[in-house]
Amino acid sequence: MAGHSKWANIRHRKAAQDAKRGKIYTKLAREITVAAREGGGDPETNPRLRAAIERARKFNMPKENIERAIKRGTGEIAGESYEEVTYEGYGPGGVAIIVKCLTDNRNRTASEVRHAFSKHGGNLGTSGCVSWMFERKGVITVSAEKYDEEEVMMAAIEAGADDVVKEEDKFVIYTEPSSLEEVRKGIVEAGIEIEEAKLDLIPTTTTKVEGETAEKVLKLLMALEDLDDVQEVYSNFDMPEEVLKNA
Repeated sequence: MAGHSKWANIRHRKAAQDAKRGKIYTKLAREITVAAREGGGDPETNPRLRAAIERARKFNMPKENIERAIKRGTGEIAGESYEEVTYEGYGPGGVAIIVKCLTDNRNRTASEVRHAFSKHGGNLGTSGCVSWMFERKGVITVSAEKYDEEEVMMAAIEAGADDVVKEEDKFVIYTEPSSLEEVRKGIVEAGIEIEEAKLDLIPTTTTKVEGETAEKVLKLLMALEDLDDVQEVYSNFDMPEEVLKNA
């Protein structure tokens, strides 16, 4: 799980950079739209929508953009129709990669994802080729600078969490997918502010890569993240700390 958290930190830094250029807003709006379409426009009764809105606010997405994306999802205003598509493949060194997309043009997205894999030493595979190496988990993050470890641990356990791990400046709380909302509510009711709560794919087995191979893996992952249609990139890499620090 540590590798997962380190990649999440890299993704967060990149998203923060993209937010300065407004580039991430398109991806955030798509997630909000699809969440509203699937579960309705009320974040109180739609956990996926609430999580998407909270993430958008964290990146200072304008309120009117959020409201417009919700209305597109509920059909109050016209907009593109996005579908969720998942691609699986291998990166340099045999690292497993899963790419989740929201697209209005499946052919374009498939072409762009395939090109990124081939350009950076990877191979796009068939559905199911690597997904067996991951498990779906609820993931909640809490600031380790604001809260005491014992306080967070007790609140998480009482709320029904599976595990709590300290990763650098945050606590990462893992839950069963079906328990994510219940655990989130329990932690909030304990007076602890949550940074993010979402469903994630966690690798159950990792692939070790070093040196030039590790650098190539990160370049491929970053290239995939840069694609407009890509929402999430998951990988099971295990690489030296110094490579990650230079990402």
